[in-house]
Amino acid sequence: MSPEGKRLLNIIILGFAFMFMFTAFQTCGNVEQTVIKSFNSSKFHGSGYTSMSVIYGVFSASNLIAPSVVAVIGPQISMFICGLFYSAYIAVFIYPLTWSFYTASVLVGIAAAVLWTAQGNVLTINSTDTTIGRNSGIFWALLQFSLFFGNLYIYFAWHGKAHISEWDTRRVFISLTVISLVGSFLFFLIRRPEPESVAPEGTEALLQADLGDSSGGSTIPLAQGRSAQALDAFKKAVQLSGTKEMLLLSISIAYTGLELTFYSGVYGTCIGAMNQFGDDAKSLIGLSGIFIGMGEILGGGVFGMLNTRSRFGRNPVVLLGLLTHFVAFFLIFLNIAADAPIAPEQGTDLQAFMIPSVQVALLCSFLLGLGDSCFNTQLLSIVGFMFPQDSAPAFAVFKFIQSISAAVSFFYSNYLLLHWQLLIMVLTGFLGTLTFFTAERVVTAKRHDSDYDSI
Repeated sequence: MSPEGKRLLNIIILGFAFMFMFTAFQTCGNVEQTVIKSFNSSKFHGSGYTSMSVIYGVFSASNLIAPSVVAVIGPQISMFICGLFYSAYIAVFIYPLTWSFYTASVLVGIAAAVLWTAQGNVLTINSTDTTIGRNSGIFWALLQFSLFFGNLYIYFAWHGKAHISEWDTRRVFISLTVISLVGSFLFFLIRRPEPESVAPEGTEALLQADLGDSSGGSTIPLAQGRSAQALDAFKKAVQLSGTKEMLLLSISIAYTGLELTFYSGVYGTCIGAMNQFGDDAKSLIGLSGIFIGMGEILGGGVFGMLNTRSRFGRNPVVLLGLLTHFVAFFLIFLNIAADAPIAPEQGTDLQAFMIPSVQVALLCSFLLGLGDSCFNTQLLSIVGFMFPQDSAPAFAVFKFIQSISAAVSFFYSNYLLLHWQLLIMVLTGFLGTLTFFTAERVVTAKRHDSDYDSI
């Protein structure tokens, strides 16, 4: 197999591993608030929104040390260990206790920071300036298949059930735990790419840390080298966070955190709380997730391919994502009751500005996924292109900003009515799109002599 073929295979394996892991985790996040409402136990007093807020809050802080962890133990082992923590979080729901629920939330927050930093590192190592856009699209499309399979299971398992029993919950989460573990072990199939022109020297060093010292030299210099790499990665993350390009991208990155919260945790809860959808309201949570996944997969595949053609840039795709989301937000405002995000287990009988329609709700799910893929594929592409020599610190900053935004959003989701949450996303998305356009022009101006238009 050619070096390029090996790098592409690594990207595909990476995508499948994340697909399995996040089939479990994203399905868990989509239904956990609804599941928690159905618990009738004096031993459990948790909140799905609060748990996700803790996860993303810890995630944001942990991004400061994530590049150092990846530098010391390498991206492959980092992703495997983090996958085990994700599996442990899902397994908590098999026999839920408040203390284990929130403890696992903290641990997953730490693991998420390391996992996504390592993912960005592996993506960049296995890409060139001309393939980073394509590979970002391939990875994103495979990742978003996770929304399809897990939620399809939820739809059939909960179809016609107005109340979720304890057995229903355990059966679902045992299955999800096993699926997550399969994804974790797939990381061992990733191999180091050929050294020639694979990635800049500073980036490849992180992957080499995972493979050990093959020269048989002393372990003391190796340990000292890894410590130096860890400190250097931390310093670079701090430096990159203050660069003009990253500051410009920060608002659009923050927007992806807000809408991530909404489509992954809030919107499914809203649909499940709408009594006017009938006894199938709970199973519609799974169907909504499937339509989100369809939008994500379509966007990841199409926009990844468009990135390889010179006449298409990133700006039109981001603009399409903004317009798609604006249409979705407007229809959700008309279709879903304002108190749906915070409705009790019995649901809400209120009506918004139109007769609630399942078809409109599912259309909005698709549009949410499509718009999200527009933003994320382009952000992954531009960050990977701007910082090829410092990919791990750059993606750590990316996730730091995104996770802070998601943590804040999950926190206020406990209290704010639906229309206020939509307004916050509209304003942030508009500003984020403008600053993304500016960042794109800055990169073009600074690297006008590069092959930038071919990305």
